Amino acid sequence: MFFKLKRPPAAKLDFIIAGAQKAGTSALADLLDGHPKIKMPHKDELHRTIQPARHFFDDEERFARTEIDYTSLQRGCARKGKATLLGSCTPIYIYWRPAMERIWNYNNQLKLLILLRNPADRAFSHWNMQRDRGLENLDFLAAVQEEKNRARQAVPFQLRKFSYVDRGFYAEQIERVFRYFPREQVHAIKFEHFRRNARQALDSVCNSLGVEPLKNLNNVETGSTPYARKMTSSERQYLVDLYRSDVERLEKLLGWDCSDWKKV
Repeated sequence: MFFKLKRPPAAKLDFIIAGAQKAGTSALADLLDGHPKIKMPHKDELHRTIQPARHFFDDEERFARTEIDYTSLQRGCARKGKATLLGSCTPIYIYWRPAMERIWNYNNQLKLLILLRNPADRAFSHWNMQRDRGLENLDFLAAVQEEKNRARQAVPFQLRKFSYVDRGFYAEQIERVFRYFPREQVHAIKFEHFRRNARQALDSVCNSLGVEPLKNLNNVETGSTPYARKMTSSERQYLVDLYRSDVERLEKLLGWDCSDWKKV
């Protein structure tokens, strides 16, 4: 008599790169995927499927159901050995209000990697991305000023594609993270440091995950896509003034020096 062996249950993710968008998350995911003790099972999803794994915790239709099916999230989550860590990357999670509680309910031992970029530069990069995709016809400041009207149309949910300014108010997002996850499970990285010294930043990430540093860093790309134009001084002044008090709150939360974010 032959017995069909059951496939071992999928392992839960050990860490998530949770944001912020346009702050080097893809670069960090690529680097970590090259680590011999790390596997990023969702990295090669190039488009949303019926039940996408990468946008699992910001899927409102999924979480409106009485029972959550984690099958799509767990697809490909198998360890090669006891030391292998499983990770995923979805930059909207830090911004999407219900996501942190959902992640905590899934695995309250999970670690979060969070990259934060000068919010003015992040907003401008986000706008450029939407322009390149043919989704944005407004000029930068006009799009920024139209954001509130667009947000009203998305209620009761948050604005996704055109949330240029709103995604840059990091203090509230970090406070929400700490509401669910203890600080020792959260590793925050300043994008500008990551871009300037990828080796040091990555070593710190590996240390927080409990794996040895990567020996080789090849083709480190941290978001240097050329823009059609530069941000003007008046545009930057507008955003620096808008974000100033929030940046100061963030400095206190993380113990960071963000004086460079407050310069025009």
